[in-house]
Amino acid sequence: MLIYLNTNKPLENYKELFNEMFFVDKSEIIGLLNQKIFTKSKYICITRPRRFGKSSVVDMLGAYYSKAVDSRYIFDNLKVSKTKNYKEHINKYNVININFNKLPRTCNGYEDYINMIKDSLVSDIEKFCPKIREGKYFSIPDMIYDTGEKFIFIFDEWDYIFNNNLFEEHQNDFLEFLRNLLKDQPYVALVYMTGVLPIKKYSSGSALNMFDEYTFLKDRIFGEYFGFTEKEVIDLCSKNKEISFKELESWYNGYFTANGIKIYNPRSVVKALQNNYCESYWTNTGKMDEVAEYLKYNTLEIRDDVIEMVSGEEVDITIDEEFRAGQKAPRTKEEIYSAMIVLGFLSHYDGYLRIPNKELMKEFEKALKDESFGYVSEIIENSKKMLKATLNMDTKTVESILHDIHNSEIPILQYNDENSLSCVLTLAYLSARDIYRVEREEKSGKGYADFTFHPRRKNDAALIVELKKNETPETAISQIKEKEYVQEFIKEYKNRKILAVAICYDSKSKEHHCKIEEI
Repeated sequence: MLIYLNTNKPLENYKELFNEMFFVDKSEIIGLLNQKIFTKSKYICITRPRRFGKSSVVDMLGAYYSKAVDSRYIFDNLKVSKTKNYKEHINKYNVININFNKLPRTCNGYEDYINMIKDSLVSDIEKFCPKIREGKYFSIPDMIYDTGEKFIFIFDEWDYIFNNNLFEEHQNDFLEFLRNLLKDQPYVALVYMTGVLPIKKYSSGSALNMFDEYTFLKDRIFGEYFGFTEKEVIDLCSKNKEISFKELESWYNGYFTANGIKIYNPRSVVKALQNNYCESYWTNTGKMDEVAEYLKYNTLEIRDDVIEMVSGEEVDITIDEEFRAGQKAPRTKEEIYSAMIVLGFLSHYDGYLRIPNKELMKEFEKALKDESFGYVSEIIENSKKMLKATLNMDTKTVESILHDIHNSEIPILQYNDENSLSCVLTLAYLSARDIYRVEREEKSGKGYADFTFHPRRKNDAALIVELKKNETPETAISQIKEKEYVQEFIKEYKNRKILAVAICYDSKSKEHHCKIEEI
C-alpha cells in the first residue's frame, strides 16, 4: 500500500466534505494554482490559524490533481470547472501528499521522525516504479528524478515540529530535508505547503527561500479561500433557517484578509449551524495558556491593552514582522501580538488590533478570570453582583462596585481618556454576557445607546445603559426617553420589564452616581 504517493485518501476525505449540508465551494483557488504549474512561482506556502480550512483545501487539491483517481464527477459541479485550464490539469499528476503531524509509534528523537518519512517515500517510489532500487542512489531526490515523471507535492502541517517545540536542535535539518527534496528539482511541477507558522528564517535568509509565502497578515491573493466570506455565511444561514446571520456575525466574524474582505471562522460557523446554537467552539490547543502567561506578567502593559480590547476597543499598533516557525518566545510587545495574530487569537487590520469576535472574547474572559490576575479576576467575579444589583434596582451597590473598580491599580480604569468609563462598565458587567447579548453604541430610536442588554432567557429584563461624565443621572435618564431608545425594545420584548440605567461620574468629587427606572 502506498503511504504518500498517488493515494485515494484526499478524494475520500474531500468527498465527505462535499456531501456536507453546509459545504462551501472554495475550488476557484485551483484555477489560480494551475497558473503556477511549471513556472518559477510553483512553490506556494499558505499559512493560517487552526480551523481555517487549510486541511480541507489540501484534500481538495489532492483529489483534483491526482492521476490515481477520477474526481471529475465532483469537480464538474464546482466553480473551478468554469476556469479555462480546468480540464488540462484534472487528474493528470503524480501527487505526493504528506501530513507532517504523524509521529512513529516509537519515537526517541528526530532521526526516528524523519526516517519514518524518508522510508515511506522510498517504499512508495519503489512500488510506483519497480526499476528503482534505493541502493543505487545517493539520495531520495535522485530516486525521484530517475522515474522520469513529474510530481505535485502537497504538504499539510509542514510546521508541526516547530509549532509543538519538537526536536529543536534538528529543526534546521528538517528545513534542509525539504530544500533538498524540492529546490531546483526538475521533477517538481508544483509545491503547495500549508501550516500555521510562516517559514523560519535564519542566517541571511531561509533554506526554503524559493517559496512565495501567503500569510494571514499579508496574503492578497488567496485570502478569501480560507475562512467563509460574509456572502457565504449568509447563504449558509438560508439553508439553516434556525440561526440568524446577525447572531453568527457577532460570534464568528472579525477577521479580515489583507484586502479588507471580512472572514468568518469556518469550523465554528459550521458547528453552530449543525447544532442550531451559537457558542464557543474554539478547540483548546494549549496556545491560549501561552497568551495567559503574557497577560499574567503584564509584559509591556499588554494586560491593559487586553482590558481595553475586552471592552470592545481597538488598539493602535503596527505589526511589521510575523511570528515564525522556530522563533524564540516573543519578547517585545510587537512580537507577542504577532504571535497572537498568527495563532488566530487577535485580528489586525489597517493598523488596529482587536479581539475578533464573541467566541474569542470568551477565551480572553476565561484567561482574565485566573486568580493570578489579582484585581482583574476580582472585578470579573464581582460582575455577577453588579448585574444582580442592577436588576434589583439597587443603586447603592452599583455605585459601590464602580467606585472599587475605579480605585483599582489598573491604569486603563483610571479615566485617563474617554474610553475608560466604558472599559469600567464592560468589566463591571462582564458576567452579563452569559445571559445577555450586550451591544455598545447600538442604533436605537433617534440616536445611539451607550450599552444595550438583550436578554437571551425568556423572563429576564432588558437594559438600556447611558453613561455620562460630570452630568446628573436625571439628565441621562431624560436622554434615554427623549431619544426614544426604548421604542425598539418595547417592540422586541413585549410584556418584559425594561430598565433604563443611568451611570454618571463626577470628576470633582470622584464619585459615581446611579439611577434606575423601569420603563
